[in-house]
Amino acid sequence: MNIKFRLTVLNFLELFVFGAWLISLGGYLGGQLHFEGIQIGKVFTTLGIASLVMPGIVGIIADKYLNAQKLLGLLHLIGAGFMFFLAQTKDFDTFFWLILGYLTVYMPTLGLANTVSYSILTKNKYDVVKVFPKIRVWGTIGFIVAEVAVGTFGWANNNIQFYFAMIISLVMGVYSFTLPNVPLAKSENKSLLERLGLDAFVLFKEYKMAVFFIFATLLGVVLQISNAWASEFMRSFKADYPDSFAVTNSNTFIALSQVSETLFILTIPFFLKKFGIKIVMIMSMLAWFLRFGFFGIGAPEGIGVGYLIMSMIVYGAAFDFFNISGSLFIETETDSNFRGSAQGLFILLTNGVGAVLGGMGSGYVVQHFTTEAGRDWFSIWMVFAGYALILALLFMVIFKYKHDPDKIGDIQH
Repeated sequence: MNIKFRLTVLNFLELFVFGAWLISLGGYLGGQLHFEGIQIGKVFTTLGIASLVMPGIVGIIADKYLNAQKLLGLLHLIGAGFMFFLAQTKDFDTFFWLILGYLTVYMPTLGLANTVSYSILTKNKYDVVKVFPKIRVWGTIGFIVAEVAVGTFGWANNNIQFYFAMIISLVMGVYSFTLPNVPLAKSENKSLLERLGLDAFVLFKEYKMAVFFIFATLLGVVLQISNAWASEFMRSFKADYPDSFAVTNSNTFIALSQVSETLFILTIPFFLKKFGIKIVMIMSMLAWFLRFGFFGIGAPEGIGVGYLIMSMIVYGAAFDFFNISGSLFIETETDSNFRGSAQGLFILLTNGVGAVLGGMGSGYVVQHFTTEAGRDWFSIWMVFAGYALILALLFMVIFKYKHDPDKIGDIQH
């Protein structure tokens, strides 16, 4: 079987598992388990907690003790076990610790899947820069397919989504063991601090990089808001619009966000080269402002549907212009001695610290605007939109950067 096809399947399954439950989780917690706003927020902090140290620890294991493809398979098999018990859990405390356990083994697999792909492509003499992006995009497609499947079959609001994720995780685990061997890197002597990107904190001595990393953390908050509350928000329309497509097929509707994400990736080279990182980051923050603002005035019928669709469309710019462009900025602006660590720090601050703050903070906001009559979603989304707008205005004033188009070069995707 063609090795590129095999790696395409790997990346497809890797994010298929994630898409099977991540977007629908908030609605399930609120609608079926009746968790309070703060409790739902706490559940979503587990994404950040698991991202703080586990990827670095697992990276060391993959380098020195267990081949990456075998470790990838083992973690997915363990994850399938967690999914089995999550499907049967209804109380908050047990659910919190089980989802934390699951994410502790799943989040490192995102990096491991890349490691396995890079190694196998290199071993087979492929140009990784040219070939891997075309393979990796199938991961996003896998996420979308899973998200739509869960919504189409009516599993978004019940525990079948976890059994579904469990089955795919088992398949992914077994499949990983069939991949070509990734040799250990026993000569690799990086410390845990280096693997976590913590040695890159020296970059905070430079004003430009310090401001960038601080705002990267604050922007990490907004992604978690979107993950946690989009599904619960769409579920809130069920009483007034029970037959609306946006309600009955909310997962499919929300999947437009991920479709937009795949399209906006293609625009990054142009925008980054034309306008520079400062303008592109501001565009991201303003897109988040529009994402939340359109949610606030949206509804499943009439002109409100248009607002909801616009919210899904601008998500692509909000996500890509921050995550992808931010990574490219680090690549071009940091010394080669710290480049790898700086990328690790970027992930640590956004997916780790930012995600924890986003989960906790959004939970308190939602709880504040929740009464016996229900949640005041307009006020909730306006608070989130205001947060994004304030970030944009502060970044515009505080971040000092002179754009040099030649520094970006010809970026290829």
